[in-house]
Amino acid sequence: MIVKKNSHLFILVFLLLIVTAGGCTTTSDSSSQIILAHHMSVNHPVSEGIRYMAKRIDEKSGGKLQIKIYPSGQLGAERELLELLQIGTVDMAKVSAAKLGNFVPAYQVYELPYLFRSKKHMEKVLWGPVGKKLLLTGLDQHLRGIVYYDAGLRSFYSKEHPILKPEDLKGLKIRVQPSIMATNFIRTLGGSPTPIPYGELYTALQAGIVDGAENNVPSLYTSHHYEICKYYSITEHTGVPDVLMMSTEKWNKLSSQEQEWLQEAAEESAEYERKLWQESVQESMKTFEEAGVHIYHPDKEPFIESVQPMYKQFKEEHPKLEKWVNRIKQVN
Repeated sequence: MIVKKNSHLFILVFLLLIVTAGGCTTTSDSSSQIILAHHMSVNHPVSEGIRYMAKRIDEKSGGKLQIKIYPSGQLGAERELLELLQIGTVDMAKVSAAKLGNFVPAYQVYELPYLFRSKKHMEKVLWGPVGKKLLLTGLDQHLRGIVYYDAGLRSFYSKEHPILKPEDLKGLKIRVQPSIMATNFIRTLGGSPTPIPYGELYTALQAGIVDGAENNVPSLYTSHHYEICKYYSITEHTGVPDVLMMSTEKWNKLSSQEQEWLQEAAEESAEYERKLWQESVQESMKTFEEAGVHIYHPDKEPFIESVQPMYKQFKEEHPKLEKWVNRIKQVN
């Protein structure tokens, strides 16, 4: 707890220095400036998308509205960034919907396995009326969703044998994110969920602490986990998006024209990021094949059938969120 407090204190002092230097609200030429933070590396598709947004806002506003970006976790982890957004210390942040669920309950629906029938269905939901309405469910928590960034669909990769049906997970230790939903998912399929920090996963796979994990295609590539896990099963069980969030305090301070510039630029950046993501998927899959990774496309129906009890449990525990599940399923 002491470390966390000190971490928050350091970030707050750092941001105070930015403010006194004229970088938080206005720049030296009186143009408005937005502080945006995220934890992605600078070469990640989402990071490139955010830089594109900053470029477009500068162009649209003629330099009157600018974004100052702090990548790679410089201002804290995602939970810390959400807390800083709520108090208005940071203006914008990119976070995973999985982390957002702890602050804005509606985002928890995105963690349900096989909520999306396909990548096309996911895109229609996120960038359609349903997804846009869900972005505004956090206003009471002082969090305004601006746009989604593509974070792909997650699939299983393993060391000893491919995962082609739920029974193949029995007895396997599968790394999961620190999420109740992710833990329940693996346990429901018969595996042994093992929470491990992402940065420690390569070593954990090498040492046999876990037998496999699950993630999207570009992450399997950038993490180099494919060097250890030679079986990649395209189960596409979850599609938890990244979300660009904004402090309602900062949003309300912007003029209607500035809000329009920002929203337009963000949506353009999301489209740009989706193209980069798809290119990254294609390049990654080519690398997997060259590295001798065996790629499988198992029948998803047995997996879908196996996780139905999770939907019943979700409805019982979160009756107010059932409407979002139904709205998403109804999207053609």
